[in-house]
Amino acid sequence: MAPRGPSSISPRAPPKNGAEALVRALHEGGVDVCFANPGTTEMWLVGALDSLGPDAIRTVLALHETVVSGAADGYARMARKPTCTL
Repeated sequence: MAPRGPSSISPRAPPKNGAEALVRALHEGGVDVCFANPGTTEMWLVGALDSLGPDAIRTVLALHETVVSGAADGYARMARKPTCTL
């Protein structure tokens, strides 16, 4: 599947770390929104999301974990698209 937007991660280059591999797999699986409440231990994932570019996976920040899961569930049901949480 071709990337959906400008990306600094080449689809053919091997991922630099597990975070890039995960984010690339999400993108290739059709995820275009990530609902997030990241802490300090998730900075590698935040960096990988950022490196895909603004048109790949949009990140929506929330102030609490329960808001993140509720928003992701509602989005997936209404849009009938896969989404992810962080």
